[in-house]
Amino acid sequence: MTDIQTLMTDLGQRARAAGRLLSQVPGPVKDAALRAAAAAIRQAAPVIAAANAKDMAAGEAKGLTKALLDRLMLNDARIEAMAKGLEDIAALADPVGRVLAEWDRPNGLRIQRVSVPLGVIGIIYESRPNVTADAAALCLKSGNAAILRGGSESYNSSQAIMAALRQGIEAAGLPQNAVQMVPTTDRAAVGVLLTMTDYVDVIVPRGGKSLVARVNAESRIPLFQHLEGICHTYVDGAADVEMARKVVLNAKMRRTGVCGSTETLLVDKRFAALPVLVKDLLDAGCEVRGDAAAQAVDPRVIPAIDEDWRTEYLDSIISVKQVDGVQAAVEHVNRFGSQHTEAIITEDPAAAEAFLNGCDSAIVCWNASTQFADGGEFGMGAEIGISTGRMHARGPVGVEQLCTFKYKVLGSGQTRPG
Repeated sequence: MTDIQTLMTDLGQRARAAGRLLSQVPGPVKDAALRAAAAAIRQAAPVIAAANAKDMAAGEAKGLTKALLDRLMLNDARIEAMAKGLEDIAALADPVGRVLAEWDRPNGLRIQRVSVPLGVIGIIYESRPNVTADAAALCLKSGNAAILRGGSESYNSSQAIMAALRQGIEAAGLPQNAVQMVPTTDRAAVGVLLTMTDYVDVIVPRGGKSLVARVNAESRIPLFQHLEGICHTYVDGAADVEMARKVVLNAKMRRTGVCGSTETLLVDKRFAALPVLVKDLLDAGCEVRGDAAAQAVDPRVIPAIDEDWRTEYLDSIISVKQVDGVQAAVEHVNRFGSQHTEAIITEDPAAAEAFLNGCDSAIVCWNASTQFADGGEFGMGAEIGISTGRMHARGPVGVEQLCTFKYKVLGSGQTRPG
């Protein structure tokens, strides 16, 4: 433990020093570093692919699920998407130094609320190696230093990506230590990171229940987090059938292992095409666990149990329930959901408004797939995660959400009367 403590303290000290420098770097210089990092990732694509092949082979031998292997896998398209993501982030407006509000006082003082970096951000994540690039780039763009701790399953991939990122950052003249990766899979390193209050300002956990539960229990540092993505799609009685078919299938099956994948389908009892929705899902290879109404439309439907309504499957499985109108749908979402992302399919604006206002979730959609729960799709370039908390940031956490603010008080010699 002493060696781990020393290792992590060294990382923290270097991150704090780099963060102080980075907070003063002009936007164009940060953007040049991000573009250089994108070029380095493209150049290192064969090395990254080879490292990922090692992780994939180890994951298959370990018996990882199909969904987890999909999260872990990097092909040419995904490596290029990482590089393109860095360029997209570089193209965003600089979030640092923005005047968020300003006003004058009667005594002539001018008050400004100005955005500034949070400082040093610790990101703990599991099997998705592309998070390495996304998280590092978002932190760099927002003037924050980053300490990343990826999962053991993606260790080789993440190390290869980090090497390319650091190469690009150094080529642009910025301190390499602006982004660092914990160079060990020892779980003790996470425990130390969560107590490094002198060096780390915010922790972002991205992973399953056990990871987030541990971070919640042990962290002495503020968190941006979401526990899980129990997302719902509600098909209202006034939904267009073809739209509902298209959106439901995409919301569940586009990628089943992402946190924005719909896990429960709620269908108004006035919507007559429940059998069509269920058949579409079954024919697409999705296991359907349903209530009595869903079971009645197809013998392939498995009876749902109470636990199904509160389960994040992250797989080709969905629970289906018939409900009596929009308010019943809202009540189900607020009872069983995780405050992540919900969608309503309807042609009735009043029903849509009731659903959007009533669901206590970070993201609510009308006639759109829950799979749009993504910072890139929101125009943020990328996101460091989806926050379902209520403090500071909620929903996709992008570069603006990785800033806090300070007040500038501009005077001309004013003194405060006694």
